[in-house]
Amino acid sequence: MATTGSHDLDRSRTARDTRRADAKGLGVAALGAVVLNVAPFMDWVQFEGTEQARVGYETDSLVPFTAYLGLGFLLALAYARKRAHRGQHRGLTLASMAVALAATVQFIAFALHPMGGLERGDGLTPEIGVYVAIVGAALWALGSGMLAKEVEGDDDTAVDLRPASARTAG
Repeated sequence: MATTGSHDLDRSRTARDTRRADAKGLGVAALGAVVLNVAPFMDWVQFEGTEQARVGYETDSLVPFTAYLGLGFLLALAYARKRAHRGQHRGLTLASMAVALAATVQFIAFALHPMGGLERGDGLTPEIGVYVAIVGAALWALGSGMLAKEVEGDDDTAVDLRPASARTAG
């Protein structure tokens, strides 16, 4: 009777151990990181009363840094997908989501009041690049959150590594 119970437990562990995280979240995060990395090449601000505009790279060094941070997290998430036992590591996906949420809020704040390396934001109006960055960062956060909801890379139960005969002996 104990043997049957142990066998069933081993079978359920084996079934549970084959579960892998769904890659949809990683795909959404990847799309967000790519969109975010296009944004610095677009116009971010225009000086009021003129046709003169500046791209994201010219407004503030935080703009490309945040985009590159998104790529860095994307590479780390892809590596975890390949190497983690179940296809993701929750600590990494939660960190990615937190940074992406912070980036989204930063870009929303920029859209409300342009700031950074150009003067103090006086007389600047936000352009399309800011809004593209908001969408990219929000997709990155959403994808990271979707991936964090999935089964984690670490085992959720302790696995008894003793031979079956030692486990049933008591």
